[in-house]
Amino acid sequence: MRKTKPKKRQILPDPVYGDVKVTKFVNHLMYDGKKTTAYGIFYSALETVKAKLANEEKSALEIWKAALDNVTPQVEVKSRRVGGATFQVPTEIRADRKESVSMKNLIIYSRKRGGKTMADKLAAEIVDAFNGQGGAYKRKEDMHKMAEANRAFAHFRF
Repeated sequence: MRKTKPKKRQILPDPVYGDVKVTKFVNHLMYDGKKTTAYGIFYSALETVKAKLANEEKSALEIWKAALDNVTPQVEVKSRRVGGATFQVPTEIRADRKESVSMKNLIIYSRKRGGKTMADKLAAEIVDAFNGQGGAYKRKEDMHKMAEANRAFAHFRF
């Protein structure tokens, strides 16, 4: 590439927990620059998670982090053309992309859920992901199955 790579912007920690990961999640959740609304949705979702999993000894933030870890994929398939044929080549995912993909999947599948408010839908998806089920968890499992099925093409790596 001719141009220099743009500098990574520093993301400030969120006001309640002081965690950068929360801010990244809220940035993915946000629509039309409505960050305060997105924070409100996220914090009320964590309150709902705490109420649903009251018998759990972990805090709501730890439950959310565990849920994110459960939906984080390790490998993905990328299309690669070799001699007129397109192969699905399994590749490992960079750490920052892993985080981003898991957050996006959690948000996408919570938006697709049935429920009253976005906070309720997000809370339900977080609880499901924490328990190893739900749409985002299934998506991760499907990605791993695809990579496993196409393991024979791993030598076409980029």
